[in-house]
Amino acid sequence: MAVRTTGTGAGAADRTLRVTQVRSAIGTKPKHRGTLRALGLRGLGQSNDLPDRPEIRGMLARVPHLVTVEEVGP
Repeated sequence: MAVRTTGTGAGAADRTLRVTQVRSAIGTKPKHRGTLRALGLRGLGQSNDLPDRPEIRGMLARVPHLVTVEEVGP
């Protein structure tokens, strides 16, 4: 069985994203609130460091109006 590699380049697995909630989830859709909870964000101003993976990027694409994202070194 062949080993599958990703085309994201060397060191992609070492990258980390710092996600900070900058707007309230009050009045947003339930799916958006659930996405924030899945990202580990419980309240305004809270941050969480997450691995830079496609599933995390997909969740961030769902709530870009509620969070800020910055890349953090390894």
